[in-house]
Amino acid sequence: MDITRLDGIAPSLLLWFSETARELPWRSDPTAYHVWVSEIMLQQTRVEAVKPYYARFLQALPDVRALAECPTEQLLKLWEGLGYYNRVRNMQRAAAEVMERYGGELPSEFEELLTLPGIGRYTAGAIASIACSRAVPAVDGNVLRVVSRICGNREDIMKQSVRVLFEKELARILPVNAPGTFNQALMELGATVCVPNGAPLCGECPVRTFCYAYETGKQQEFPVRAAKKKRRVEERTVLVIRDGERAAIRRRPEKGLLAGLYELPNYPGLLSPDEALALVRSEGWNPIRIKKLEKAHHIFSHVEWRMEGYLVLVEEFDQEGKDGWILAEPERTEREFPVPAAFSAYTKYLNIRLGQNKYREELET
Repeated sequence: MDITRLDGIAPSLLLWFSETARELPWRSDPTAYHVWVSEIMLQQTRVEAVKPYYARFLQALPDVRALAECPTEQLLKLWEGLGYYNRVRNMQRAAAEVMERYGGELPSEFEELLTLPGIGRYTAGAIASIACSRAVPAVDGNVLRVVSRICGNREDIMKQSVRVLFEKELARILPVNAPGTFNQALMELGATVCVPNGAPLCGECPVRTFCYAYETGKQQEFPVRAAKKKRRVEERTVLVIRDGERAAIRRRPEKGLLAGLYELPNYPGLLSPDEALALVRSEGWNPIRIKKLEKAHHIFSHVEWRMEGYLVLVEEFDQEGKDGWILAEPERTEREFPVPAAFSAYTKYLNIRLGQNKYREELET
């Protein structure tokens, strides 16, 4: 690995970014709060998917105080469809600390930002450099990939030692008058040119003359990443239980997977129609008919759900709240209750849209 290949990239990278940078809503007014919200949303989510979420989130929660005081269900509803709900929960915890310790203004120093819940080294570096002009690096997956290719790094980029080395070397070459611009340019290069999937667009790269992978034609050999552990597979049966327009949902426990969100009735195993009907009766419903729905799957970080689905029409049931179930009309469910994307294959049978689809349709109308 030749880390000195980084030494000359800054001028070309900054010029390229000044000419080609995408117009993104969080770049138009990069306050510490705006950078924070956008960076947390952008983790594991594409830029185009984030845009409507970002706009709605800021409209509802324009500052740290609003985030700190937001009711939990409203907060989760704003996040519905983005996944990784602990991130927004941590944001709210951090906002409460910012109100208490900093009077509602996010701190500008990297080390202080690191003390807040849910803010790691990358996010702290992004906030401090982009919003506060602090000369600290911001090393995300895009940056790890770009630097690995430029320097010919053959170590696993998920090793903490590799990230620490890259942070140290990038800090050495950061232009002190434009650290945030440099960090954004490096991230932009990884997102749009030195891409993660498929061949990088080396002909468009402003720093290819410095790049080991381009020079040797070994772009696809970098970055090196250890094989992930296989996800645990769980089989589940999801029931869409309706007594007409209303459908049954229930809040999940406050701890564990999808904590505090609202779920459709679901049970371990791939059940037969008779087994599904027996479960419906055991919950106190009187089924009229059952229809098998399509199979679906959903991938979490460490587990994959493989699902069967049934639509079950039941007699009208007026004891809302029995065993925690809520009978809700589509408008109420869509307005009030955060339902995770894990159930997105079946929510159309409730006549509701979840976060990403709902916000995309609203943008198009």
